[in-house]
Amino acid sequence: MSARADDTLVQVEPDAPRRRARRCIANRAPRERDEMIRFVVGPDDRLVPDPDARLPGRGLWLSADAESFKRAVSRNLFAKAARRRVVVDPEIAARLDRMLAERCLQWLGLARRAGRLEMGFEQVVRTARAGEVELLVVAKDAAADGREKLARSASTVCRVALFGREEMGAAVGREALVYAGLRSDRLATKLWNDARRLAGLRGLAAPAGASEELIEQA
Repeated sequence: MSARADDTLVQVEPDAPRRRARRCIANRAPRERDEMIRFVVGPDDRLVPDPDARLPGRGLWLSADAESFKRAVSRNLFAKAARRRVVVDPEIAARLDRMLAERCLQWLGLARRAGRLEMGFEQVVRTARAGEVELLVVAKDAAADGREKLARSASTVCRVALFGREEMGAAVGREALVYAGLRSDRLATKLWNDARRLAGLRGLAAPAGASEELIEQA
């Protein structure tokens, strides 16, 4: 599905005030909400991912990394935390992956419509050098020399390389898009947070708290 096909997948209301950290059901460690995935149990006892943390019901919080997710499923930790029967769909990992990927691409499309997105190599480089780009989104199939040049031009800007050029193009109404830069904005923050969670669940390195980070899909 094209990321611009249904804007209802993500919420764009002003962010709620930051609340305290949540405790992961897999490792019991407290973490910030934007580093975790919230789940709820539906009326049919099925586990439901809630990336926006808006669904009613008791939230079950899990660190957004592959090992925590695997541990939670294999050890039946969702049911233990909920203290009730919980049915975990065998396809829930793939479903959650799609949800987060679609959210990332929708943030990209919303940034374009809001006038907060630069597109094309030269324009992105120029804007990045001026210090006006908060987040770079580069196609994972971009040429190596172009990616290296862009990295040198924006060495302190967070970078995401999880999507192909056709996926990125579909998000902004183009046939393809290789280089994009998001100006400082809540949409850039939302895309970055969802990209970090997606990368973590895919088992990719996405350390939190660094001033310069690269999330890349080989």
